[in-house]
Amino acid sequence: MYRYIELAIVCVPLFLVSLAVGQTATTKANPRPTPTPTTLAVISEPFDKADVKTMAAKCVKLETESGGIEMEMYPESAPETVRNFLNLAAIGAFDTTTFSRVVPGFVIQGGNLWTRDGGVSMELGRRARRTIPDEPNKILHERGVVSMARGDEANTATTNFFILVDAASSLDGKFAAFGRVTKGMDVVDTINKAGVNGEKPDKPVRLRKAVVSVCQPDPTLRVSSNLPQTR
Repeated sequence: MYRYIELAIVCVPLFLVSLAVGQTATTKANPRPTPTPTTLAVISEPFDKADVKTMAAKCVKLETESGGIEMEMYPESAPETVRNFLNLAAIGAFDTTTFSRVVPGFVIQGGNLWTRDGGVSMELGRRARRTIPDEPNKILHERGVVSMARGDEANTATTNFFILVDAASSLDGKFAAFGRVTKGMDVVDTINKAGVNGEKPDKPVRLRKAVVSVCQPDPTLRVSSNLPQTR
């Protein structure tokens, strides 16, 4: 009887060793693929290398449910902000977004890519989180001026912008004013006067399409008297 027990004691470890070897062999014969790290490609956008003169020649039209809003750009004062805005408009990122924040008598705010009709792709989601440097400048925040929204911390602006319906001197030198509405302030006023709950519109107006085009007349012929006042 003791001999059977001894044989059992010897055989069991041998069986376990054999099993372990078999498992090792199987693992080696069919190795699990090792994930290959992927690098997210930086996609080039239309105005990435544009100079100030090129960007100043461009105007943007926002075709909204309430009508058109046309604006000129001021890259002389905020080059990276204008570049970011022109790129977002040119690649269609603003299309189908809404004016998701409205403060009566103050501003309408658009550019929130997460309000797009149909959702946001992974690629566009990454674009929505890309920040740009602050470019506070001497352009005064007056009626019709377009400026970049951001968080409380510096350099947190992404895609959100706002259009003023009245002067707001408290923003001067703190936010990056980068453009001005040249046509369609009546549309801006209509959006601003719609019903809101707090700062959230009851029925957010959708921006159907943003179009970048050459300004008419040529902005290189602009005189200083046409520009917003600066300090």
